[in-house]
Amino acid sequence: MVDFTHDRDPGVTWFHDHLTGETRRLFRPFPHLDPDQLAPVAPITLTARDGLSLPCHLTLPVGVEPRGLPTVLLVHGGPWYRDSWGYDPEVQFLANRGYAVLQVDFRGSTGYGKAHTQAAIGQFAGRMHDDLIDALDWAVDQGHTDPDRVAVYGCSYGGYAALVGAAFTPDRFAAAVSYTGMSDLVDLVRSVVPFARRSVENSYLRYIGDPDDPRQEAEMLARSPISRVDDITAPVLLVHGANDVRVHRRHSDRVVDALRARGAEVEYLLNESEGHWFVNTDSNVELYGTLARFLARHLGGRS
Repeated sequence: MVDFTHDRDPGVTWFHDHLTGETRRLFRPFPHLDPDQLAPVAPITLTARDGLSLPCHLTLPVGVEPRGLPTVLLVHGGPWYRDSWGYDPEVQFLANRGYAVLQVDFRGSTGYGKAHTQAAIGQFAGRMHDDLIDALDWAVDQGHTDPDRVAVYGCSYGGYAALVGAAFTPDRFAAAVSYTGMSDLVDLVRSVVPFARRSVENSYLRYIGDPDDPRQEAEMLARSPISRVDDITAPVLLVHGANDVRVHRRHSDRVVDALRARGAEVEYLLNESEGHWFVNTDSNVELYGTLARFLARHLGGRS
């Protein structure tokens, strides 16, 4: 039994008979997908401004000239996670709508060795964000990306990164989408229940900071989007599940309230039945319909 990883034809399983040499396909788990209509995912390696190698993935929409495209900078969660080459339905959804999709395994991502991961210690809203901007600069320099039509979007840590992008580098993004993202690092760490605190010593406390130390607390607040929400100029879409126990909904509520208070353009999709990731089909249909319309309105892709 042989199963292949593929960016446009996921999970195809083959049977090979060693005795006869016969090979035949057993099944395709997504038979409704036409690989010719899906977008190839290109792995690339870039160099950050401080010399760190940045593994990235670039997906360009099918059937259009790959020049001056509206682009979605899609930031993975964690940040102790990684993007990998293969089929990603979210990436293909965005490419199908006409967007170039840029994914960056910024410092802090896993799978590239201890040094790559530990380079993120103390670098939330610092060099971790610089890595995203450096990759975006590459896409612009290559001619793939229209610098005036870029959105930053992500879930969990990726949602935080989207808010950082909108608040810390507002001139770079035409829109931002935070899906269950945290806006206050102090709140995030302090909300860890006491019995779980030991489990986050080598993640939250080491990489983000300890809010019980007044100096670190001040630094954490300075690296929190909520402290610079008045600098946000791009339209923002926030998505949150009301039952999220990892990143409480108040992280989005506070941003929405602050933006609405000054008349800024903000849209809020709050789902009363979901948690940190939406799992129900109707919830995801609503989520991605809302996302498509938001991006089309501000970047010009298909809705």
